[in-house]
Order: sequence, then C-alpha cells, then structure tokens
Amino acid sequence: MTDTETTSTGERPALRDECQGLLDRLIELEIPDFPDMTPERAREIFVFLRVAPENLPEVGSITEQTIPGPGPDTGRDIGLRIYRPANDPAGPNEMTDPPPVMVWFHGGGWVLGDLETGDLPSRAMCRDAQCVIVSVDYRLAPENPFPAAFEDCMAATEWVLANTEELGVDAARVAVGGDSAGGNLAACVAIEATRQGLGLTHQHLIYPVIAPDYSTPSYSENASGYFLTTRGMEWFWDQYTKPDDHNDPRVVPTAATGTELTSHLPPAYVFTVGYDPLRDEGRAYGETLAEAGVPVEQAHIDDAIHGVFGMTLACGDEARAASVEALKRAFE
Repeated sequence: MTDTETTSTGERPALRDECQGLLDRLIELEIPDFPDMTPERAREIFVFLRVAPENLPEVGSITEQTIPGPGPDTGRDIGLRIYRPANDPAGPNEMTDPPPVMVWFHGGGWVLGDLETGDLPSRAMCRDAQCVIVSVDYRLAPENPFPAAFEDCMAATEWVLANTEELGVDAARVAVGGDSAGGNLAACVAIEATRQGLGLTHQHLIYPVIAPDYSTPSYSENASGYFLTTRGMEWFWDQYTKPDDHNDPRVVPTAATGTELTSHLPPAYVFTVGYDPLRDEGRAYGETLAEAGVPVEQAHIDDAIHGVFGMTLACGDEARAASVEALKRAFE
C-alpha cells in the first residue's frame, strides 16, 4: 500500500501485470464499454466479476431477509444479506461482547451489481475484521432513478440502527461503507444520518463516486482502457440522475461540504487506485473532510485499476487487507 502518485521521474508506475492481464482478457472477449450496451445487457456482462464459490472466504453464517422499503410507494421490500463472523453472539460459541456492524452498499454505477457481486468483499471484511456485514440489495437505475438507491440504503441503515439488539450487534459501533457507487451511497447516507442525529461510528469509502466533474487529471489520464472509462461514468450518472439533482447532498456529497454539518460527519476511510477516473475526486473528498476536522485515513494503490476491491487479484487482496485493518481501528 502506497500513498504516492508518481515516481521520482514524474511518471506514474506501470500498471500491474495482473491488472493488465485482466484488461487484455476483456479485449479478447470483445466486451464493449457499458455505454455501448443496454442496462440489461451490461448487467449480464457484469456477472463476469462474480467470484467462483471455491474462492470465497468462509464466514460463520450467512442469512437473508427482507425489510420494508422506504415509504408506501416503492412496491417492494429491501433485500438484506447478513454475514456473521465465526464465534459471534448469534453463534454456538458466544463472544463476550457483541460485534460491530457495517451496512455495505455494492458498486456498479447505480445500474449494475447485486448481492453476489458484493459477496467477496462482504465475506472478507466479516471474517477478517470480525464484524457483522449487512449487504443491501438496493434498487437500480434507470428503472429506479435517484433517489431510489439512496432511499433504500438510508432505510436499511435506519433499520440496522433500530434493530441492533435483534441483530446481536454493538449499537455503539455501526458503520456504513461501499465501493464505487456504493461508496457514493455510503458517503451520502453518512451525511443524512448526521443531519438526523443518528449515531454512525465510521464511513468506509472505497474509490467512491463523489461528483459528475470530468475535468480532473485522473479523468483525462484514465479516460479509456482501464475498465472504468470517462464515457462509462458519464453514462452511469445519466442513468441515475438528472442535472437538477447534482446540487443534492443525497447524491453529490460535496453539496454538503462547507456547512456546519460537515465537521460532524463520522470518521472516514477513503481508498483510491491510480488507474481510475475516480482517483482525484475520492482523494479530494478525503482532504475536504480532513480540513473540516473529520478524522480521515486515506490509502492508495498507484498501479491498480478500478474494481480490484471485489476481484481475486493480489492487489485486491492487498486492498481488502488494508481495509480490514482500517475497520479494526475504527471499531476499537
């Protein structure tokens, strides 16, 4: 894990061979960029990221349940997948203290992904950080545009906070987290929870989407060829939002910065990678929080691509290991 952007010569490190190998494989399979597919076809392709069962970490138990959706008009319940570590209070060998819990939101540009594509990181964090993970099956765009995903994630977080005793978790150690669009949802839920006076311990932001600003250096450096593209991000934003939504802190976290609210946000862990259009906005958001007085830990891998947190690559293992150590510190 490194927190440097360039080498001493001013050039960034070469992309890791394992990441390049994955990109080469996508080219061989003639996988088009997401904007060149329908959302339905893109979802079919996105299952490529699902991890084979034999490569998934073992946890103490996994259960699924539904909770009521937000408001009377959603037409569906929210699906949750609850991962428990071995020897938690709900298991046969009870620990002395209830474990912490993190509500987790999968990535996929608000359009793609599901509980299965979020399975590997959920299992790894549950097992290695010894915390309960509640993974949320929120509604996807464009069928369900903003604020649907946010409302589902907020409702799931409120449910966890209201049911810590039933869940057998520590009410004083409740976090939210997510990767990519899930990181956006976690940051936005943290803002709304703070506005409501709800007690969150931590926000865990893995290469989060922050704002539809395509002018950053990382957008130009990584415009194409590294899995997530500038065109792809423009497409994702267009599927989920309208331009009028971009001043709303329920979808653009920086819409809340500069207010008194910001300084009261929960401590944050912000992880970024070098070959990613989202690199600069994630790091800038961490710096903004720190300047407001929020405790922030930033971590960075220069030579990896977007998406590694959910992949069985060595740099994915490295990213998850660093994440777990950050979670342990946050829950101490």
